Amino acid sequence: MYTREEGRYFISNRLWDEELDDSYSSDQRNGKPQPPLEKPVPESDLITLPHYSKAILVDKDITSLILNRKSRRLFSDEEIAPEALSYILWATQGIKKIMPNNYATLRTVPSAGARHPFETYLYVRRVTGIAQGIYRYVSSKHSLCLVETGDYSTSLSEACFDQDFVGKSAVTFVWSVIPYRTEWRYNLNSYKPILLDAGHVCQNLYLACEALGLGTCAIGAYSNSKVNSIFQLDGTEEFAIYISPVGRY
Repeated sequence: MYTREEGRYFISNRLWDEELDDSYSSDQRNGKPQPPLEKPVPESDLITLPHYSKAILVDKDITSLILNRKSRRLFSDEEIAPEALSYILWATQGIKKIMPNNYATLRTVPSAGARHPFETYLYVRRVTGIAQGIYRYVSSKHSLCLVETGDYSTSLSEACFDQDFVGKSAVTFVWSVIPYRTEWRYNLNSYKPILLDAGHVCQNLYLACEALGLGTCAIGAYSNSKVNSIFQLDGTEEFAIYISPVGRY
């Protein structure tokens, strides 16, 4: 049984305060090669997204965006434009610079040690010109990779404990985590930073949606096994960590 004390230990920084023995030494320190910066994708499978542009924003004032930002759970049946999806993907995981020798990426959000352990998956339901189905965002090429076509509205809502608005949005963002990208550098100190990094990503989603006149609502209550199954994640080396549907309201 998971205890309250264990939970508080996890979110505290006490692990950093302790004198760590050799078992905590990271793979980076031991000279092991770093994991890939993102999952590989065949060129032929890519759907190139429009260039992200602030010209499509309906609100460009940061103070207004922060003030008006809120969770929205009621979505209309209106489609969203691929230009809007492109902007949101850039705002949440866009790459600004790839460091020499593919050592790290600098992105639109911070990440501990620039490890960026996330992959972005989408369930596209109503995006103009993009077939309904599951996709993965390939940040290095600002493109989408098709995982599987189909209607997953009901199964995804059920996986989120019958939160129906998840299946009624235009597109649902599902971020997975590949823990080893961070573990390679920080070993057992990786897990709190990973969760903090997920918060950075989702906050950018909220602000980007508000700027575009779209709504979103972050979700932490979901069946990990069901969501992993829908998005074809192995549940061990990669698994879902955060969900947020997006649509017109």
